[in-house]
Amino acid sequence: MAGLACLLSGCFSSGMNPLDADVAGTTGSIAPAAEVGASSHETAQEQPFPFSVEEEGKGPSGAPLSYSEDAAGTAPEEKLALLRPVPSAKPQSGRAKPTVYKASFGDAKPIKFDHHLHPKHFQVHGVDVSRWQGDIDWKKLRVQGGNFAFIKATEGDDHMDPSFQRYWKEARAAGIPRGAYHFFYWCSLASHQADWFIQNVPKEAGALPPVIDVEWNSHSRTCRKRPSREVVLEKMRVFMEKLEAHYGQKPIIYTAPDFYEDNLKGEFKDYPFWLRSVADHPRNVYGDRDWIFWQYTGTGRAKGVDHHIDLNVFNGSKAGWHKWLARETL
Repeated sequence: MAGLACLLSGCFSSGMNPLDADVAGTTGSIAPAAEVGASSHETAQEQPFPFSVEEEGKGPSGAPLSYSEDAAGTAPEEKLALLRPVPSAKPQSGRAKPTVYKASFGDAKPIKFDHHLHPKHFQVHGVDVSRWQGDIDWKKLRVQGGNFAFIKATEGDDHMDPSFQRYWKEARAAGIPRGAYHFFYWCSLASHQADWFIQNVPKEAGALPPVIDVEWNSHSRTCRKRPSREVVLEKMRVFMEKLEAHYGQKPIIYTAPDFYEDNLKGEFKDYPFWLRSVADHPRNVYGDRDWIFWQYTGTGRAKGVDHHIDLNVFNGSKAGWHKWLARETL
């Protein structure tokens, strides 16, 4: 789907990561979001997605969802780590709680998810977008269940999504909490990519945490490098630490199953994850990895959007969403 200077160890005083030194290169544009990491399921007739939610904070079986609250409004203790703000974050308790709209999206290629693990049982849905979505009527998207939006901002160390600035302003005007994501390039210096993101993404009140999108990029014309796991992890650390230092928010890691298996399994347990899983629930794809967002389709349909759109859910209830926003937004 579809935008940290040395708070932790791993940054280098020279400003150059030695593991980066031999993998510098140029960046290029990538294929439409619907093609990158596209699912292999068969095309089905487009159908509306009949969302219905049972008791708040409960799944269809009555079991509490991750990040939801118990009767006293307290999140399960084992889930609190990802909900805590970084030291520089300030709770926004006085900010008005955004309305959560029930999702009423369609899907051009709907998947038959297991009933008990279906995205329809989650209360807070949202989208991620890039230039490939064309013109967006953000007010229409909002009332269809676009309760949050992640907007592609940058790619590599020299490319900016041409729709980012427009989407960023229009989403805010429509009252949609939004954040920016960066598509990471393995042929560019991590520190330069962080600088490029910071240069182009404003630090604004109410913004969601920044996102680093890490996946194997087979569509690039200029960089298809697959560095070692050690190099991947070090480059990610350099990038994320620089963003965290600038924005005061711990970045979210977006990834896909193959990249996760090759590099991220068991890693970055103190970072929030946004997982792509378009054929099954993340539990059956990523095991016991905690996650905050789940991208469940890349072929969503929404009124007011010209093309297919990525659809996502937040891993919790409406109350959990408002708590998370208060803790994690600027």
